[in-house]
Amino acid sequence: MIATRGNWGWSAMRKSYAVAALGTAALHAAPADRAQAAEGAIGFYLLGSQTTMAGYLPPPGTYFLDYNYYYSGSTDFTLDIAGLTLDGGVEADTYYNLLTPMWVAPGKVLGGNVGFLVLVPVAWKRVKAGATLANPALGILAQPQLIDEETAFGDPVPGLNLGWHQGNWHWTVGTLVNVPIGLWERGNLANIGFNRWAVDVNGAFTWLDPKIGLEVSSAAGFTFIGENPTTDYKTGTEFHYEFAVVQNFSKTFGLGVNGYFYDQVSGDSGRGARLGAFEGRVAAVGPVANLNFTIGKLPVSTSLKYFHEFEAENRLEGDSGFLTVTMPLSVGGH
Repeated sequence: MIATRGNWGWSAMRKSYAVAALGTAALHAAPADRAQAAEGAIGFYLLGSQTTMAGYLPPPGTYFLDYNYYYSGSTDFTLDIAGLTLDGGVEADTYYNLLTPMWVAPGKVLGGNVGFLVLVPVAWKRVKAGATLANPALGILAQPQLIDEETAFGDPVPGLNLGWHQGNWHWTVGTLVNVPIGLWERGNLANIGFNRWAVDVNGAFTWLDPKIGLEVSSAAGFTFIGENPTTDYKTGTEFHYEFAVVQNFSKTFGLGVNGYFYDQVSGDSGRGARLGAFEGRVAAVGPVANLNFTIGKLPVSTSLKYFHEFEAENRLEGDSGFLTVTMPLSVGGH
């Protein structure tokens, strides 16, 4: 997500930041079916994906992004579902690689540029949960450790963004759609997909002064989630807010702070929502570092982010990291 030397200059830094931040969708670690809160206690939108240069859409061209995302979290909440009680804690670790082609079209739409992308996730996930299995009629009590582990394709996520520029100000509006065709099985704690449609709408702005190298970015959006037809569980509407403040010390290196806040603004519903509304919330903050370099004549932008979560309610709480690599395949017809 950083700029490179040579012909890109400060505008390149804007481009590369933006490409890496543009429209990333969440395909988070999620215990499924046996531990439900915003079904699975985790949402579809990838929190922290739109921080630095969130409001900047790069110029017309074709780009390739490679997102590497790791999350490790846990919770000690107790769940009682159909005779199964998860009262021994839940621990989840996941790694996602999201290969993402993006095309920014030539010409203008509503006075701005329009970009199209598709995130294709491949993921590994391991989830461990403590449970109490009871049968009062037989007087039997068991306390097993449930462990599921999967490596598979997740749900692809197409997206669209509109972007505008005015001096040091840049802003975008966009949408993402979760297409439920990835791995999902009833009773599998380590599902990679979500088995439900979801739509995220978001807006972002970036202010970047190339004279002093200071960037301030912010993004916010709502995620609307369909019902899981297998579990009859409908997650409530989710709100997410992200920010970044970055000081660029040169055209190749920047360092700053970024964070996010998530709040489920409406409760879960459906026959599968046995715990009732069960609304979730979490916040996170951490450092971000951006580095640009070239391989031959090819400019490459990288971004490294870390987030530590706190104040979690009805969700996992943990730590996450991003390593994003971005490169243009063609820009402005070249």
